[in-house]
Amino acid sequence: MKNSEKTVLKTSVIYEPQGKAREYAKFAVNLYQGCGHWCTYCYAPASLRTTTERFHASLPRPDILERLSSDARKLSLQNTKDPVLMCFTCDPYQPIDEKYQLARKAIQTLHYYHLDIKILTKGGDRAERDFDLLTDRDYFGVTLTNLDDAMSLKWEPLAALPAERINSLIRAHEKSIKTWVSLEPVLYPEVTLEIIRKTYKFVDTFKVGKLNYHPHAKTIDWHTFAVNVKIILDELGCDYYLKEDLRACL
Repeated sequence: MKNSEKTVLKTSVIYEPQGKAREYAKFAVNLYQGCGHWCTYCYAPASLRTTTERFHASLPRPDILERLSSDARKLSLQNTKDPVLMCFTCDPYQPIDEKYQLARKAIQTLHYYHLDIKILTKGGDRAERDFDLLTDRDYFGVTLTNLDDAMSLKWEPLAALPAERINSLIRAHEKSIKTWVSLEPVLYPEVTLEIIRKTYKFVDTFKVGKLNYHPHAKTIDWHTFAVNVKIILDELGCDYYLKEDLRACL
């Protein structure tokens, strides 16, 4: 199936992302209403037409596990090989998941219906408690924007620090779980290049985008970054995907 093609799927919580999100996954589910990481660049409150305060006071989505089970059954009947991404407009391993553990229950539900999972998180150590459930068909991914703790705290105040996220990638790789890194948003181009140098030996795939919907994006020379990131990824022999808006800058 081409990236632009759509599958006819009448579901409640598993959905088919559109636009830039579809470049990351053909199917996705958001387990929580909102996210408690308080990332300052987050586009989700505006996209969901809610206030920042309400968005970051996150809660489980109503009847999420029952609705997920119903949707997973429907999706499994299509015999798809595409994993279900957890999550786009929230983080499956944000702090409140320690209480509700919806991520673990969602993995179990999706696996019950023979569906694979693609995780994207900034949760660090919190995500490792579910490594025992992941198989070599699943994907464990983290978003990396900084290497310096102070800068990470500035942009992503309650997310796991960079070293903790990187360590979770290493441990997933050691368990033969496929790993990937979302280099989006790019906040400081030279830092992004250094992230690649530090992690490429245990990352199976990099996905690289831009910073959108934020004034800091205007301070970045996107053409120079696009050229440089492609050079380093090619030199290191990495598997990677440059998102359409970044490719347009080449």
